[in-house]
Amino acid sequence: MTAPVGALVNAGAIALGAAIGAAAGSVIPAKLRESLFQALGLCTMLIGLKMALAADDFMPVLLSVVLGVLTGEALGLADRFNRGGERLKSLIRSKNEKFTDGLVLATVMFCAGAMGIVGSFEEGLGGGAATLFSKSVIDFCAAVMLASVYGAGVGASAIPLLLYQGSLTLLAGVLAPYLTEGVKVSLVSVGGLLIVGIGFNLVGLKPISISNLLPALGYAVVLGALMS
Repeated sequence: MTAPVGALVNAGAIALGAAIGAAAGSVIPAKLRESLFQALGLCTMLIGLKMALAADDFMPVLLSVVLGVLTGEALGLADRFNRGGERLKSLIRSKNEKFTDGLVLATVMFCAGAMGIVGSFEEGLGGGAATLFSKSVIDFCAAVMLASVYGAGVGASAIPLLLYQGSLTLLAGVLAPYLTEGVKVSLVSVGGLLIVGIGFNLVGLKPISISNLLPALGYAVVLGALMS
């Protein structure tokens, strides 16, 4: 069993980037910060669209999103995430009103991409952690930008990322046979749509409840496997 070095480095890069961004956020002029954030939102939507268009068959993607939002609304995930975020916020004594938003947005952005999935399996199967190291550099830069507005919540996303990517690395030998091309494409496409939603939120368009869309990622795995 391979130690999840790549996941540890990735989580550390996010935490460090978030710390720098949170510190810098107080000195960056509000107007410049808003402009930079809108630029980040546009780039985020571009990345999400590229991921979303990876699928040739969009039926699994469509069904995953519809079933995901129905499940998320039925379970009240947005409220649950808000309550959990507020508890964590109180635990670390953060006063940032956007703590929970930062936690949810950053977690989806850092966990939904193909690099995390592929890189974790690559390391777990003995191929090294080069992909996750490259992802760490990208995530570090994004964490700096996000944390300049959302604060410590962005750094807290390092915890679910470490659990997620670390588990994939440790269980790569068991899970690899089930990660068919159809599953991977479906998962990346649905993740891309969620990242487009994050882009909408970043540029200040009509807010999208990303928390209630999270079950779509689980449906993407199941439907991708059934339809591949």
